[in-house]
Formats: sequence, C-alpha cells, structure tokens
Amino acid sequence: MAQQMLLSLPEFQKVSTGTLVVKEPLNFWGGVRVKPKDTKNSEPVYEPATGRVLCDMIPCGEEEVDQAIKSAQSAYLKWSKLSGMERARIMLEAARIIRERRDEIARAEVANNGKSITEAQVDIDVAWQCIEYYAGIAPTLSGQHIQLPGGSFAYTRREPLGVCVGIGAWNYPFQIAAWKSAPAMACGNAMVFKPSPMTPVTAVMLAEIYKEAGVPDGLFNVVQGGAETGGLLCHHPMVAKVSFTGSVPTGKKVMEMAAKGVKQVTLELGGKSPLIIFKDCELENAIKGALMANFLTQGEVCCNGTRVFVQREIMPQFLEEVVKRTKAISVGDPMCDGTRMGALISKPHMEKVLGFIKQAKEQGAKVLCGGERFVPSDSKLKDGYFVSPCVLDNCRDDMTCVKEEIFGPVMSVLPFDTEEEVLQRANNTTFGLASGVFTRDIARAHRVAENIQAGTCYINNYNVGPVEVPFGGYKMSGFGRENGQVTIEYYSQLKTVVVEMGDVENFF
Repeated sequence: MAQQMLLSLPEFQKVSTGTLVVKEPLNFWGGVRVKPKDTKNSEPVYEPATGRVLCDMIPCGEEEVDQAIKSAQSAYLKWSKLSGMERARIMLEAARIIRERRDEIARAEVANNGKSITEAQVDIDVAWQCIEYYAGIAPTLSGQHIQLPGGSFAYTRREPLGVCVGIGAWNYPFQIAAWKSAPAMACGNAMVFKPSPMTPVTAVMLAEIYKEAGVPDGLFNVVQGGAETGGLLCHHPMVAKVSFTGSVPTGKKVMEMAAKGVKQVTLELGGKSPLIIFKDCELENAIKGALMANFLTQGEVCCNGTRVFVQREIMPQFLEEVVKRTKAISVGDPMCDGTRMGALISKPHMEKVLGFIKQAKEQGAKVLCGGERFVPSDSKLKDGYFVSPCVLDNCRDDMTCVKEEIFGPVMSVLPFDTEEEVLQRANNTTFGLASGVFTRDIARAHRVAENIQAGTCYINNYNVGPVEVPFGGYKMSGFGRENGQVTIEYYSQLKTVVVEMGDVENFF
C-alpha cells in the first residue's frame, strides 16, 4: 500500500503551537519514507516556541547515505534524458501543489523553526516561485554554434553534473531545499538533500510533493544527520557537486572534503553586513529598512544588515524612532497572525545570543531596548526560546557585537561622518554577503554599490530577494550563487564538440 504523505496525516492538519508530534520516519529515498537502521544516535528536536520535543532526528550512516545516493543516480539517468519541456511540466506541477498547500506547510515550518506564520507563508511562496522560475528556464538551456574555416564548426552542449548534494540551514528549511533543488533539477540533475538536524521535517514534505508531481523515484532524496552524515555525503565518489548553506567554519570543512574528490562547490556562508544611512535619506524608509535588516526570523538571517551606520546629524531622530518601533514588535506565539517575532531555534542558541548582548554591555555598548529573555503570558510558551528585540547604541567597530555574527535580534548602531570614512569601515570585515544604502543622492547610491565589498547591495531597501536575482557572497561569505539565471552555470557543465568537414591536416 502506498505511503500517506506527511501533509495528509491527521497530526499535520491545522497544526497549532504545542500540538505537533512527528513519529514518522524522516528519511526519504527511492520515492518513499525510509525507517532508520540504527536509532542509538537519536537526538531530540525541540519546538522553539514551547521547548517540548517535536520529534527525534536519527542520523543516517554510511549504508543509508550510499542507498540514497544510488537511488539519486538511478533517477538521474532517467531524468537527464527528458527534454527541458518535459522537466518543466513536472516542476510546474510541483509548484502548483506547494501553492495549494502553502498554509499547511507553513504551519509545520513554524512548529519546527519558530518563526512567525506571516514570514513562513512568505517563505513557502518564495519556494514555489523558485521552482516555477527554474521550470521556465529548463526548456531554454542551450549551447552555442561556432563556425570554423572550410565549413567545419563546433558547438557546445550544456549538460547536467549528475548527483548533487544540498546541505541546508535551519533558518529557512523548506525555502533552501527549493532554492537548491529547483536549479539542479532544471539542469537535469538529481539531488540528495540533508536538512539541518534542528529542522528535519519540511524537506521531506518537499520530497513527497516532487514525487506526487511526477519526478522519477529517487530524484530528490532526504537524509537526516549532522556533521558525520554531511561528511559521508561530501566524500561519496558518486557525488558531483555540493551546495552548502551555513556557517563559515563548517563551509571550510565542506570545501576541504569536496576538494578531495574534485567536486564542484557552492558555499553560502555567514555575514556581518553593513547598512549605511545617509542624512539625506527618506528617514521613514530607512527606519523600516533597518527593522527589516535586523529582525526578520528573529535576526537569524545570514544577510541581515546588523552593522547600522547612521550619519551623525540624523542619529538622534533615527534612534528615537527605531527604538519606539522595536519596542512595539509583537513577540509571542508564532502561529498567531498578529505575531511579528517568534522564538529562536534552540535553547543553546538563545543563550549564545544573550551572551553576546551581555558582552556588548561589558565592552561599553548601551542597550536602548530589549536584549532579555522574553516570557510570553501564554503558559504553554513559558519554556520557549524568546528574546526581546534589542537595539545597541554607543557601539564601536572593534566591539565583538560589531565584528561577529550574532544571528539573533540585535541591531548595533554606529555613527559616521563622511562617505569615504563609512565605506572604509563597512568593508573592514572578513565577510561580504550583503550591504545596503539609504540616500536620495542617486550618484552616491551607485558609488556606494560600486565600492562596497559584498555580493548584494540594496539601495533604499533591505532584505528583498526575488528568485530572479542572484544571491551569494564575497570574501569569507562564500562563492557561487543561488537564484537567478546565473545559477544554471553552477548546476551544469559545458561540453565542446568540434566537427571537421574536410580532411585532417597532418604534420607527420
């Protein structure tokens, strides 16, 4: 009898905070959920809003990773032979199913990740839009014809890589799975995806949706696990490419492991991005931009603009208004429509964020609001991992809170005087993921964009990410790109075919 999809099981209908318990196996290959072989290394996964156990994450060992990759290889041999139009038709169906079940997926995402339902719904929308976008690109993949002397010619073929590995992060579990799988599949590849061990649930839903849409069994597989499972994936000889989203230290290890097999790598790593606000800005928009740059997903966003440089003349007005609005952010049950900030991913991460705030105070920063553990009035949330959003003033460039990625709801505000000065300070970091500038001076805006050392520069906005636009970093924030047409380059390889129409010229 065919397995019931997770989304059709009773426990996934109308999920609310504190109700979901996942007993089903969360590995998926060969077109079905697969029970783990060995449960001795099981780890509890917690619901961030309540602190209760949501499910167990049981990591895959060598034999299971091998099974998943062989399943992917088998599916790849079928999928890669389809035309772009045939692949597109199936991907469009997957996008349609996600669009139809958006709210159920979003609620499961909230239970596992802790972000607000409002944000989770946007994430699911971005996921289906991404799949739809690459479905549109799939039929357009083509090579080039090059005319050579004497009627001879050459042509290029854009071909898939084979089995690709995707390693996801816990801040956007479903969306990242779509970001990695959609371009891979559009190019004719198969994928084995490893979610973060803290958010194992919703990637399996994506796998089941792809199957329902009509992909060959094994085209998109999910293996659960932490660093050890990730290492098995990176070292496996049948893997052609690894795409990783996560921290810089882990990214370095992924790169090192992949290098041993000369595998292609995309790394989307951390950031400590600058947001520069000039005195001639539209202040209302700059304040909104600063809030969006710091407090989405409880501040757990790699491209957040957490170093907010404000020109000295407007610093008092900026701080007054940004503190007022930060204090008004509704923190609480992430399943409620009115909530604007949910819970951090885990208790250790919450304590780490609070430790950063404590250290900032010790180094001379002034807490203008927030920065404390928040306990909502609802008793079921008393053990949740909530932190009140924090604004830090009196910051200096050499402070830990300004140099290191906190990955929590903490905005560090710094004054500046001149454009030249702020650009030098903004670029004085090992990171280079994103940046932003607010100004009415169009020439200045483009000068800043040109001179800032980051993979993205937002002008008069922040944290907008249409799937048509490439995303990725400079420096230690990684390399390669996700989204946009250019990503096709990272999930395909070019073959040159040279055709001689005359006789071979012989030197011997």
